[in-house]
Amino acid sequence: MNVNDFDFHLPEELIAQNPLQERTGSRLLVLDKRTGDMEHRTFTDLKRYLKAGDTLVLNDTRVIPARLFGVKEGTGAHIEVLLLKPLGDDRWETLVRPGKRVKPGTRIVFGEHLLVAECEGNTEVGGRIVRFEYEGIFNELLDQLGEMPLPPYIKEQLEDNERYQTVYAKHRGSAAAPTAGLHFTEEYLEELKAMGVQLAFVTLHVGLGTFRPVAADVVEEHEMHSEFYTLTEENARMINETKARGGRIIAVGTTSCRTLETIGQKHGGKLVAAEGWTNIFIYPGYKFHVIDGLVTNFHLPKSTLVMLVSALAGRENILRAYNEAVNQKYRFFSFGDAMLIL
Repeated sequence: MNVNDFDFHLPEELIAQNPLQERTGSRLLVLDKRTGDMEHRTFTDLKRYLKAGDTLVLNDTRVIPARLFGVKEGTGAHIEVLLLKPLGDDRWETLVRPGKRVKPGTRIVFGEHLLVAECEGNTEVGGRIVRFEYEGIFNELLDQLGEMPLPPYIKEQLEDNERYQTVYAKHRGSAAAPTAGLHFTEEYLEELKAMGVQLAFVTLHVGLGTFRPVAADVVEEHEMHSEFYTLTEENARMINETKARGGRIIAVGTTSCRTLETIGQKHGGKLVAAEGWTNIFIYPGYKFHVIDGLVTNFHLPKSTLVMLVSALAGRENILRAYNEAVNQKYRFFSFGDAMLIL
């Protein structure tokens, strides 16, 4: 398949720059994955499509203030560092800008020497491995010095950093938010639970793949970057029991979907307690083992995420739905509107 097969026209003014005042205030495009039929709803209408015995699976990762601004020791040149993946022993995989100024041995100073990073080498995908030097507690220094790593297509400053966290965010480690979950409030989740909808949680720390476009021309040649996931025994059991009694598994976000499918494809559709690194790439032709439906946002043209939803609902159905969303002026990307695929 050609990557251009997943392209669509997106006017720049439809890229949401700010979150809505109310998390549940977004629109919801409902897509029938079998027929391609669409309905235009609001997000609070999600409960109309769920029923007792279904299980929503949410990603409870928490975004860290992973964007650091420092200066190159010796020259004072300004350097931006985006933390992507911890490697142990205070070493991190990062993206740096401008990269040409950061070579092995380069030292970058943050906050009057509260934190210093030394470049140890390059990664295969153009990033840098750095080792941090500091006194005290790294996460506290990160909270003090770092900024929320908003995607590059968001040009506005975020007034409240918690609006780039889900209300159930728990485990620190993401370089980006699992944005489909941003639509939920604690009150709405309680409302769904009162209906008999169960909530299960996975953890997948969103990493480099979120920031990297598909470089290959042929879909099958693209390689996904690895991200760390965890699924507990309690949540695995809840999901297995749901499937056993005929309930539906609805993943909230592509990160939840990828975690479930990573584990499920290894165990014949069953889930077990597990943790590790996944680089699963889901595109048309993939056979889903676990999920029955997906709550998701609208994604970038030619992105791996458009390919994932096309695998679930069919490329033609997805492109038709995206064109309809453009015509109806839905808001796109991280702070945009939502889609339910069932």
